[in-house]
Amino acid sequence: MTEDPRAGERLPETRVRIGQVPRNRRELMAKLLWIGVWLIFLGSPIHDLTSGRHTTGAVVAGALGLIAFVVTYLSLVFRNMGRPFTPGIVVSMLGVLAVFAPLLNYSLGPAWQGLFVYLSVACGATLPLRGAYWAIPGTAVVMYLVGLRWHEKVDDTLLLVVLIGFAMVGVGQLVRTTVELRRARATVAQLAANEERLRLARDLHDLLGHSLSLITLKSELAGRMLPDQPDRAAQQVADIEQVSRQALVDVREAVTGYRRPRLAAELAGAQVALTAAGVTAEVSAEPDLTGVPEEAEAALAWALREAVTNVVRHSGAEKCLVQLAHRQTLDGPMLELRVEDNGAGGSGSGPGNGLTGLTERLEKAGGCLEAGRIKHGFRLVARVPATSRGDVGSGA
Repeated sequence: MTEDPRAGERLPETRVRIGQVPRNRRELMAKLLWIGVWLIFLGSPIHDLTSGRHTTGAVVAGALGLIAFVVTYLSLVFRNMGRPFTPGIVVSMLGVLAVFAPLLNYSLGPAWQGLFVYLSVACGATLPLRGAYWAIPGTAVVMYLVGLRWHEKVDDTLLLVVLIGFAMVGVGQLVRTTVELRRARATVAQLAANEERLRLARDLHDLLGHSLSLITLKSELAGRMLPDQPDRAAQQVADIEQVSRQALVDVREAVTGYRRPRLAAELAGAQVALTAAGVTAEVSAEPDLTGVPEEAEAALAWALREAVTNVVRHSGAEKCLVQLAHRQTLDGPMLELRVEDNGAGGSGSGPGNGLTGLTERLEKAGGCLEAGRIKHGFRLVARVPATSRGDVGSGA
């Protein structure tokens, strides 16, 4: 059973999706709350504006500057959590913050030092690593120089600016990594779905091609026998019914992923199919399959089915040799299947879907496929390891 690749993307409605645009009002409010909680550092500037220490003009200018600073900061940081601005816009908005923070601090007093914390956070959250490594210490240096104007001790705030800035660099890296992992997971799910579709296509081609070819042949035989030999025609019809039922079972098993054809059954089926098509069949097989991996046997069984189907449907052959034998090669003991006929060798100039699927299936089992025209017909040779790789290694 294949899992829905989108299942992993379903998150609870109460969870904040890192690095993604809010999908609904609840997620929007959650992200605003997460960002807004850090506005606690604005308490000192607001208290300074309402303390009565400044003139009316200074209060108005300070309030407008503070509003512009906060709006720019929130727009920059909140947007960066979803679809970020272009680099040019990010640099421009950081420039606005970099102007207002020292200007307000220098003009209105040390209570405005907290603005440098927001500037550091914005640099760490939005700039690339190299830019952030320079911008955060630079913010701390500017804050220190402006602090000299008021003869205030800025050691604690200076450390906070540096630490929280680099902490945001880590958060930014986490967001980027999360986004990349999410994309990678979606890619893996897509590849798995494609591989499953390819497997199903190969299985259905091999199953239906063989069965439908046999049904067609037996139907033609029944049609020719019907006027003069009704008993033999009835036998052919019974065979058609049996093949159809077996094909239905095979398709169901292939769809559920449990289909494992056996060589012995396929050899018997090949004899029947070739004889029904009027092809003289010569089957030479060594039935000892002890130690042959199940996957390798299944791949060879598919190869035999595809080869016999091609002989029956395309070759127009009169004779067909099917040989199964053990071979000792440089790659170790191999189980070799050879199917050779004296027909025309098929209708196409290149390999069809069946041979392409067989090649992929055999390579996956550690084997190989050789197929092509010979002097008087067509030959297919498929090889798979006769023992598991672990057994080969232990034997060495």
